Amino acid sequence: MTTFTLPHELLGDGAHKVFAVHGWFADRSAFAAVRDDLDLTSFTYALVDLRGYGGARDADGPFTTGQGARDLVALADRLGWDRFSVVGHSMGGAVGQRLLAVAPHRLRRLAGVSPVPACGLALPPEQWELFADAAHRPENRRAIIDVTTGGRRPAAWLDRIVARSLRVSDDKAFRAWLDSWAGEDFQADVQGADHPALAVAGALDPALSADLLWRTWGAWYPHAEVHELRGAGHYAMDETPLELIRLVEDFLRADDSEPAHAALAGGPDGEDA
Repeated sequence: MTTFTLPHELLGDGAHKVFAVHGWFADRSAFAAVRDDLDLTSFTYALVDLRGYGGARDADGPFTTGQGARDLVALADRLGWDRFSVVGHSMGGAVGQRLLAVAPHRLRRLAGVSPVPACGLALPPEQWELFADAAHRPENRRAIIDVTTGGRRPAAWLDRIVARSLRVSDDKAFRAWLDSWAGEDFQADVQGADHPALAVAGALDPALSADLLWRTWGAWYPHAEVHELRGAGHYAMDETPLELIRLVEDFLRADDSEPAHAALAGGPDGEDA
């Protein structure tokens, strides 16, 4: 029997190993805007394609966050990575949180960029219809991207992100992933995990706000940080790439012997650090 291996690209040769996991609308190319400015001396990054995307576009399912986490562990075994950190965008942030239950002893640090919480994301019926029909309606994908970036991004950029999404994703897998990241609640499996955990919110994103992340990540993980990027929406890699790199890599290189700290003074009502 052939063993499935996540398609991936390795960048750098640093001692700290890091998986970069894309979200619902992209494959590994989600990180294209930041890759040239990553610290490739301190870190080795593996940019992966989840099942149904990019090089794994024709892969069989299941298309779930749990399977995504197991696929990462299998890839770590193949690469010889005993311990590793994860940076996950949106849906990829839910995949990263699954590792808190699947392989907690191997996970070093967890960073989520507009990460979907482990409780899923409850959508009102009309929003659920918008998201569910996005599998075969490009205009729905465009509307979702526009709303979650505050309605402030150029039309050409919106069109480009939609075109990339259609090009790199399988429609059936795209639809199946929605049921997992939005509909599955695995909070009970990860609550109280004692790992350093960074959640980055975009101030222009109404769906995954800093307040929501404080009420989820901030409540569940004892060593959680929540940062808000004021110039970003849901796609900080494209919208504020340099600010995002500095924030995430500072978090990744922090001394593991020192607990992470709350990043917004006074909790969710404080100012951005």
